[in-house]
Amino acid sequence: MAQRRINDAVQWYMAELTSRVVAESGIPSDRFHLGKIILRCLKDYPDAVLQIDGATGESDTNASMLEKSVKCATCFRSLDLEPGDVIVLMAPNHIALSVPFYAALYTGVIIAVVDRTLEVKELQDTFSINEPKIIFCQSEKAPDIQVALNEIDLNATIVTFDKGDYLCDLTEFIEKYAYDIHIEEFKATDFDAENSTAILISTSGTTGLPKAAEVTHKNFTIAAPYFWSRFTTFPGPTAMALVGSPLQWLTAIDTFIASPILKFTRLQTSIPLTQEFAYYLINTYKPTYTVLSPTFMATLIKEEIVEKCDFSCLDTIFLGGSAVPLKLIEDIRNITPNAEVLNVYGMSELAGIAFSGDMACPASCGKPMNCFQYRIIDIDTQEDIYDPNVQGELWIKGPSIFKGYYKNSAATEEAFADDEWFKTGDMFYRDENWYFYFVERIKLLLKYKSNHVSPVEVENVIRQHPSVQDVAVTGVEDSECGDLPVACVVIREGHDVTADEIKQLVKDTLSDAKQLRGGVIFLNSIPVTATTKVHRRKLKDIAKNVERQ
Repeated sequence: MAQRRINDAVQWYMAELTSRVVAESGIPSDRFHLGKIILRCLKDYPDAVLQIDGATGESDTNASMLEKSVKCATCFRSLDLEPGDVIVLMAPNHIALSVPFYAALYTGVIIAVVDRTLEVKELQDTFSINEPKIIFCQSEKAPDIQVALNEIDLNATIVTFDKGDYLCDLTEFIEKYAYDIHIEEFKATDFDAENSTAILISTSGTTGLPKAAEVTHKNFTIAAPYFWSRFTTFPGPTAMALVGSPLQWLTAIDTFIASPILKFTRLQTSIPLTQEFAYYLINTYKPTYTVLSPTFMATLIKEEIVEKCDFSCLDTIFLGGSAVPLKLIEDIRNITPNAEVLNVYGMSELAGIAFSGDMACPASCGKPMNCFQYRIIDIDTQEDIYDPNVQGELWIKGPSIFKGYYKNSAATEEAFADDEWFKTGDMFYRDENWYFYFVERIKLLLKYKSNHVSPVEVENVIRQHPSVQDVAVTGVEDSECGDLPVACVVIREGHDVTADEIKQLVKDTLSDAKQLRGGVIFLNSIPVTATTKVHRRKLKDIAKNVERQ
C-alpha cells in the first residue's frame, strides 16, 4: 500500500465544526467544549451507527445515544451536580458505558475512569482522591465499592449498569431523576472549556499510590485529531475502529471521544478481549482501524494459528503502550501487506500521541508534531543533549499537556521543569533525520553495579532467536551488584530452545553488564495488565519466586 502522508484535513474539519459550535453559543472557548462538539455531531448524523458491543451484538445509532445521554445529563442536573464535580466510571466496554460518559461532558462534570478490578484498599485510596458524587459500576463490584466508601466516610450514589439486588440501576436512575425535555432543545452547560478538567486518568495504580492525570477539554480537543492526521476524508476517516482496551486506557478514551465527532463506528466488547474473541470480532465485523499493545498483537499473529483470522480488513494498525519490536512490525506487514502498521508513543499526560509515525522508519516513534516542542535531557547532568543518537529523558512542551495530577501538587511539581516543560520519565534518542526512538521507561531501567541496563534492549536481542515467541526482561535484587537481569521467555509452538542458548545469544551480542546473571524462566505467556501492557510487578514476583535456569 502507498504510504499516507501527514496532512491538515482533520484540522480543517475540526476548525469548521468548532466554528459552528462557537457561532451557535457566542462563547469563544466553546471551540474546546467536548460536550457541545459531540452534541452537534450526534445531531448532524442521527442515523450513523456509533457503537457495537461485539459480545452481545447490541448497537447504538447517534440518535439513540443522543436521547439516552441527554436524559442522563438531566439526571445530573436534577441531583445538582455542577461543573467540577466528579463521577466514576468502572465497567467493561458495554454500550451503556458511554451514556454517563457523554452526559458528563455535556454538563462539565469530571469523569474519573477507574480500573474495575481494583480491590477495596485500592478503591479507598482512589475515592479519597477524586471524591466522586456518583459511581457507575457493575452490580458485582458494588459491595466492594460500598465498603471502600464506608471506610473513608464518603457518601456517593452507586448506580449499576446491570440489575442488582438492591441498588439503583441505570434505567431506574434515569426514570427517577430525568426530567422531560425535547432533545433538540437541550443545551450543554456553559463553562470555561479552555481550563476545565474533562477526565481524570489513573496513571500509577500498580506501582504505588494512585495518581490521576487531570486532562482538560482543551487538551483533548487539540490532541485527539493528531491520531487522524494521516487520513483525508472527514467526516468518516475510517469505517470501524476496534477498541482493544478498557476505558481507563488513553486510546480507548480518545476513541470514545473521536467516534461521534469524526463519524465512525466504535467496535467494543463487554467481555475480555482474548485471542480467540479478537479473531471472532475481526472476522465478523471487519474493523478497519485499531490500536493494540505489542504484547497482545504478538499473540494474535502466532504463526501456528494466524490462519484463523483474516486481518485484511484492517488498513490501519497502531501499536503502543510499550516498546514495539521491529520484528513484530515486519511480521504484521507480512500478514497484512495493505495495512499501515505504525509504532506510536503517547501518554495520558499528553492527552494523545507525541510524534507523527512514519512507515519509512518503522523502528522509530516518528517525527516531531507541530503542536509540541521537544528536548532530550541527560538524566545525570540535567543538561540538554543536542547530538543525535545520544540517549536522555524526553521533555515536551505544548498546549495539549495536562494540568497536573489531581489534588497532588507534589507529584505535579515533580513532573514539570521550569517554563512548563513536562518530564516524560522516558528515555529517548533521535537520529540525524529527527526520527525519535523510545528506549525505556526510566523507572524500569535495571542497574547492575554502576551500569544502566535497558530491559527493552535485552528483549530485542532475545526476540531475534527463531524459537522465541515473546520475552520480557526484569531483575532480581542482589545485595552486592544491584539488579541481575532475568529473561522470561515464551517459546514458539513446535520449537525448542534452552536457557543456555538464550544466555549465549545475549553474551554474543551485548556488553558484560547486560548479561542474564539472574537466569532464564520459561512461561506459557507473559503476564499483562488490564490494558494488555506487560505487568512488570507480576513479572518481578515471578522472577523472585520461580526457579530460574
